[in-house]
Amino acid sequence: MLLLALASRAENGVRLTPEQIQHFRELYGEEAGKRLSAWQNLIKELTGAPLEKQLQEVNALFNQVRFIDDIVHWKQEDYWATPVEFLITNGGDCEDFAIAKYYTLKELGVPVDKMSLTYVKALELNQAHMVLTYYPTPDAIPLVLDNLIGEIRTADKRPDLLHVYTFNGDNLWLSKRGRRAQLVGTSDRLKPWVKLQSRVNSNNVNVQ
Repeated sequence: MLLLALASRAENGVRLTPEQIQHFRELYGEEAGKRLSAWQNLIKELTGAPLEKQLQEVNALFNQVRFIDDIVHWKQEDYWATPVEFLITNGGDCEDFAIAKYYTLKELGVPVDKMSLTYVKALELNQAHMVLTYYPTPDAIPLVLDNLIGEIRTADKRPDLLHVYTFNGDNLWLSKRGRRAQLVGTSDRLKPWVKLQSRVNSNNVNVQ
């Protein structure tokens, strides 16, 4: 794996300069550059836009990326990619979709306390899965942004998902029917999340 440190002008690995995009284009090809440019252009276009539009368009952009299992894509059992890694390689698994949406919406000003990365069981697939959830109010049934379907629905309209736990930049909760049922600690208990945040905040990118 090549460890590439982004230039210091990048803001937490989310906003990229034209020079950085060109650098990635030269390293990883024209299509990688196009995907990064589309992402950056969307962030500019959605800044100050209504929340519903932000949720819909961010969800739609990242759902175009290929789903690839970690063991195939990263040669690791469980690797949580940064949004830049996800787009450069045009692939990732469910965690990578949810993480990219989380960081992009955070950059657009959506409060972190209204978003969570949520582990669920996808019942029809009979496997663990991750989605991004948005809570209009603390006790509300959240909206679910999912790479399995394009439509954003409330958690009670997704009977195919069994909610297990949910977390964001600060806290970790047990989750019941989408709601944050019980606070069980801080999210730094999740080692993959801690490692990911460190890489995003230090603007480091690992690409094969």
